[in-house]
Amino acid sequence: MAEDPRAQLADHLDLARRVEPLLPALDLAVRRLIGVYESGGRLYTFGNGGSAADAQHLAAELVGRYLRERRPLPALALTVDPSVATCIGNDYAFQDLFSRQVRAFAGPGDMVIAFTTSGRSENVVRGLRAAREQGAFTVLFGGGDGDGGPAAAHADLALVVPSRTTARVQEMHLLLLHLLSEQVDAWAAEQAPADAAPAQGPPPGRTPHEGRCEGPPAVTRAHPAPDAGPSRARTTSS
Repeated sequence: MAEDPRAQLADHLDLARRVEPLLPALDLAVRRLIGVYESGGRLYTFGNGGSAADAQHLAAELVGRYLRERRPLPALALTVDPSVATCIGNDYAFQDLFSRQVRAFAGPGDMVIAFTTSGRSENVVRGLRAAREQGAFTVLFGGGDGDGGPAAAHADLALVVPSRTTARVQEMHLLLLHLLSEQVDAWAAEQAPADAAPAQGPPPGRTPHEGRCEGPPAVTRAHPAPDAGPSRARTTSS
């Protein structure tokens, strides 16, 4: 039998209130990402399944725009090239999908953000480990009610949503990535060069909200992740 939508909505609202303690960590992630962009660095992001969609959504908000006219910001989701993904999966292993790309692209001065509801996906763990070895600043968007799982050991900053339910964690990841996008978007709009093209309104027939880049929606399956592990909210390096 399907879960009662009212109960799911109540769970969502309760969890949204319990995410507030993560806002200081989110603010730190915003400030570090702005610093990366000020220094000419880039953002790389990844995840599996619905978390891959979140990674792509974040990249879209930065390369395109969230709400404001401003310069494009370099962000790349390492989930979008099927030739690269199948090459690595076939010639090496699916567990190396993100780590090999991170070693190809990321370096000191860059940021790597990983999305995982459990913190236990091996390719995410290896991707974060490789990012640290490359000298990039690493951020984990995780879930559970413990320390973020094995992935947190390789994260300089972990935002761990206190829930074991995959759907609810992904819904909070979407909220958090929008909050991050808002702050970085506002900063980039204020940094527009004097000779930049004048801001233009949305295309005919669209409202300003519809004019911004919209990434894929979060997956809303209402069951726990099979590999869900314990996590906790942290604001310090691991």
